[in-house]
Amino acid sequence: MATSQVETVSTGADKAKLVAAVALLLGGLVAFYLLGKQGAVAQWGALLAGLAAAVLVFFSSESGKELFAFGRDAWREVRKVVWPARKEAIQMTAYVFAFVLVMALFLWLTDKTLEWLFYDLILGWKK
Repeated sequence: MATSQVETVSTGADKAKLVAAVALLLGGLVAFYLLGKQGAVAQWGALLAGLAAAVLVFFSSESGKELFAFGRDAWREVRKVVWPARKEAIQMTAYVFAFVLVMALFLWLTDKTLEWLFYDLILGWKK
């Protein structure tokens, strides 16, 4: 039986950082809509400033640091992958296309055979 651990925000300062990040994000969105008469530059500037501030505050929290560490570890694992050579990739793609074509033909023939068997022979519904 696998047990899953749920990690929660533990410190008050960390909770405050997450609340501040959400508040900054919402503030940027509100500013975007309130600055509609000021022009697109002011709107987008306020939105991007709020978003950037929210991201900075979030990544200074423990949850943000864990997310950043996860991304770094995931990138490290992706670099370890042995990718196929171009010839192998093309060959495997051709195998997949051939299999799909054969399966499509098989399913079409099965469908038409069952259609003929049920509708023409058993039920007598000639087209």
